Amino acid sequence: MYVINLNCLSFVFLQSMINDIIYTFLISISPFGEARAGIPYGILNGLNPVVAFSVGLAGNLLIFPLFMFLIDAFNAKLWRFKFYRKQNIRLIRRARKGVGAQVQKYGFWGLMIFVMIPLPTTGAYMGTIAAYIFKLKRKEALLATSIGVVISCMIMAVSTHFSIIGLSLF
Repeated sequence: MYVINLNCLSFVFLQSMINDIIYTFLISISPFGEARAGIPYGILNGLNPVVAFSVGLAGNLLIFPLFMFLIDAFNAKLWRFKFYRKQNIRLIRRARKGVGAQVQKYGFWGLMIFVMIPLPTTGAYMGTIAAYIFKLKRKEALLATSIGVVISCMIMAVSTHFSIIGLSLF
């Protein structure tokens, strides 16, 4: 006869949940997925959709201030090097080509809509780069990026949750 220790099971469940929360946060703050990958990861691994949304949102909202700080710091220290300057100018040209028309024409609203669309290369990282390139006011850019991130996270959480419900019907 087997004896199940409920305290041990609850500890294992809690540890697994904490790991899923940490992974959701790390995926949401990474440039390779942002919350577009972090929130579905959390929900698919058993996190409550509200918890996955909150953790993914927190990670994704941190991108703008951290990345803007890194851009400023790197440019201040490395602009004098030809290789860095050349790569930076190349990135600026590429970003202007991809998001330039929207952000330059519509400013705040263009940046918000660009970040809001949950597709690859349209997230907070590219929004931060676009805000830097087009020299948008920091407060306006932060607000536009934050609103876009919130809407994008809501879209991902709701669509993932209802997709799972829909798949469970089959």
